[in-house]
Amino acid sequence: MVGFALLLALAAGVAAVVATGPGSRLHRPVLPAPVDPAPTTVGRPATVVPDDSGIPGVVAYDSQGWPAGRGTPGPDSLPHNHARGPVAYSVTPPIGGDHSARWMNCGVYSQPVPSERAVHNLEHGAVWITYRPDLPAADVEALRAFVRRQPLVVVTVKGQVVDTHQRYIDLSPFPGLPAPIVISSWAHQLRIRSPGDPRLQRYVETFRVSPKYSPEYGPTCRDQPPAIGGVPDFS
Repeated sequence: MVGFALLLALAAGVAAVVATGPGSRLHRPVLPAPVDPAPTTVGRPATVVPDDSGIPGVVAYDSQGWPAGRGTPGPDSLPHNHARGPVAYSVTPPIGGDHSARWMNCGVYSQPVPSERAVHNLEHGAVWITYRPDLPAADVEALRAFVRRQPLVVVTVKGQVVDTHQRYIDLSPFPGLPAPIVISSWAHQLRIRSPGDPRLQRYVETFRVSPKYSPEYGPTCRDQPPAIGGVPDFS
């Protein structure tokens, strides 16, 4: 049965007006719907492993077995199960694990988003940039400008080059962060203090929709109904 919170979101989403095309401004942003209030899934602690990205400060977590073919998943590997309700993650913000079966539409949001939907985006190769709600407005605008500058993603699947027309970047505030700005992708995370830190660009170039690091390479980061996946300020 669909939860009451989701029904409210569905009603709100009917009136959302979506502009097409990356970077388009949307007449009425809508937050992704909260997940159903089912019993909470408690995620097992994520295990830190050596990082091989070469980016100073990046923390890596055990994701053995993903992407497919990179070994056999072990007892400490991040799980990929679909959870109906909330998930209690061991890392803030989450870097993977069980998540909602319905992802959120990638883009820039001005309010916090459900972690369970954002983690599904990470599985698809998205990078999630989070910032403290009290980050100075100039820094928030700098992060938004950073997202706008990023090129659209092109993937190669089974020898075919596909222009996704998507950026695969989420940006949102997140209460209780361990640093002013935290960048996350599946099984990796970086903490920075300023949007001008050059490691931010390196991180996006390394981890965004990566055949090496993304558990699922190629799936879309949008196309969810607005009442479920939300309508970002821009994408």
